[in-house]
Order: sequence, then structure tokens, then C-alpha cells
Amino acid sequence: MNIKKLLGVELPVIQAPMAGVQDSALALAVSSAGGLGSLPCGMLSHEALHVELTTIKAQSQKPININFFCHTPPVYNLERETRWREILQPYFDEYGLDVNSITPGLERRPFSHDVADVVEEFKPEIVSFHFGLPARDLLARVKRWGTTVLASATTVEEAQWLETHGADFIIAQGAEAGGHRGMFLSDDITTQVGTFALLPQIVQKVNVPVIATGGIADAKGVVAALSLGAIAVQVGTAYLLCSETKTTPIHRTALRSETAHHTVITNLFSGRPARGIMNRVIKEIGPLNDEVPAYPLAATAMSALRGQAERRGSGDFSPLWCGQNASGCKEIPAAELTRELVANL
Repeated sequence: MNIKKLLGVELPVIQAPMAGVQDSALALAVSSAGGLGSLPCGMLSHEALHVELTTIKAQSQKPININFFCHTPPVYNLERETRWREILQPYFDEYGLDVNSITPGLERRPFSHDVADVVEEFKPEIVSFHFGLPARDLLARVKRWGTTVLASATTVEEAQWLETHGADFIIAQGAEAGGHRGMFLSDDITTQVGTFALLPQIVQKVNVPVIATGGIADAKGVVAALSLGAIAVQVGTAYLLCSETKTTPIHRTALRSETAHHTVITNLFSGRPARGIMNRVIKEIGPLNDEVPAYPLAATAMSALRGQAERRGSGDFSPLWCGQNASGCKEIPAAELTRELVANL
């Protein structure tokens, strides 16, 4: 299958959308090299989303993937939130913070008709979804724009569900991947398997093209994924040190260090399982804690601690998202990294 015909790009490399560490600059850089750049939109206000899409449209005529979350907003549970703050109370005491005075930070919004109202003006060529798919009428609206829909699956069952419900491409997300797990049919973390075990099983069970992601960090990994039936790879962690990202100095230091070799799936930072570098708070109360509020409510209290710690130069409470293979992280322009990833093709 020809990637240019399928997605309109020259190279079978998709830059993973990474909320919190990038904006349109990274997406445009990858696109300029012939890959598919991605813009994470789940934490953008309507105004910020419009600005980013306007920037992309003004600077490139090439396809860009815009990515959204599809979670169901949780009902606030006072008892659970109180218990969570009790667990974190010793850390608030340590930093001299009042646990009852913290305020919510950036929202993590699911895709909605209000968001679609902003996006419709731009009629994007490609949209991807994490945590499932939007409601049937909303997905139909996106497809009326002529948009190709990508969606993440972490199991064969999720891949089959996505195909049945309208996804045009499946992103097979192996357990090695950094950031949030795309799991949505189950919260059982034991269902999560590695990329090169998951990929061929999904390829065998669905009739739509499959993209591989998780642990792919160099040209050899790209070749391996394509040999197992993927039509493209999605790469995130390797881009984190590129000059176009907004990765914080603390996060960058962790990625350069030996600590990047020890990552773990944790729900402490948002309420959903996500892979990041082991740090103090994960060691002491996690990595998976049943008392954590539902996604994304856990982030409110943790973000207050993160902000205070980072002001002191510490990543003890920071979500240092990173996949299991950080060996491909390079402090080079994203376009150069994109070309390196296809050097063996």
C-alpha cells in the first residue's frame, strides 16, 4: 500500500501527538520533511485551537493530523477527591501548600460538536482519536468533511471495535509507548502487550491499514514494523529532545539521563494509565493507585505539587512521559530526525 495515496505524505512516519510538550511548530517541521506531523488538541481552548489551525494553514499545504481525546467526562466524587488529597497531604505539608486552596489547571476536553464547530472551517485531511471514537453523529460529521479518521487500539478487541465503528486506520499502540494508554474497552492493565506482539495480531484481524507505535525509535525499528504489516509507524519519544518541542528543562534532563531507562505505567498524574520515567511520587505511592480520582480529575492536586517542585528544580511530581526506548532521542531538528527514521528504506 502506497503511503502517499493513503495519507498524502511521502514518508511512512507519523509524529505522535504529545499534549503538553509541543504545538504546531513540531507538526510543521515533521511535515516539511515528508512525514505526517500531528497537533495534540485535547488541552487547547477553542481560541487556541483556532490559532494553531490558522498557523498550520498559513505555513503548509501538506496534511497534518489533528488529535483529540474521546473520554467521557467524569462525575466529580467528593469522597474520592478527599481521599486523594489525604494521600498527598504529606507532600503539601512539605512544600507549605494548602491542599484546599488549589485550583484546576488546563482542561482535558473530549471532542465535541463545539470543538467540531471550530475545526470545520479548516476541514482537516486527517483526524486521530485517543480513548475510542466520538459518538456516531459526531464521527459522521467529521467524515462529511472528507477527513480520514485514525484511532488508537491497545488490544485486538479494541482494533476490531474501532474498525466496526468507523475508523479508517488503526494505530496499534504497544505497551512500550510513552504517554497515555489509548485503552478504552477495559481498564485491565494486564491486557496491554508489546508492539511487536500486538501489531501482527491486529493486522491479521482487521481489514483497514494499521500503524505501529510504541518503542520504535530508529530506522531499524521502522523497518521491523513495516515488515510485520504496518503501513507506517508513529513515533513520539524520539522527538522529545528536538528543538521544536516545548519539553521542559527538567523533562529534558531526565530524558538524557540513565533514569530514562526505567519507565512505568502510572495513573497518578491524570487518573488514566500512562507511561513515564520513574520518579519520587511514583515510587512512594504508586505506580497504580486505586484511590486516584477519575481522568482527568487527578491532575488538579498533582499539578499543584508539580508546579511547586519544578520551581525548585525538581521533577519529583512531574509527568515525565517517555516510552521504553529513549535511545532515539536526539537534540536535532525534527525534520532531520524524520529523515533519519527512514534511512533504511
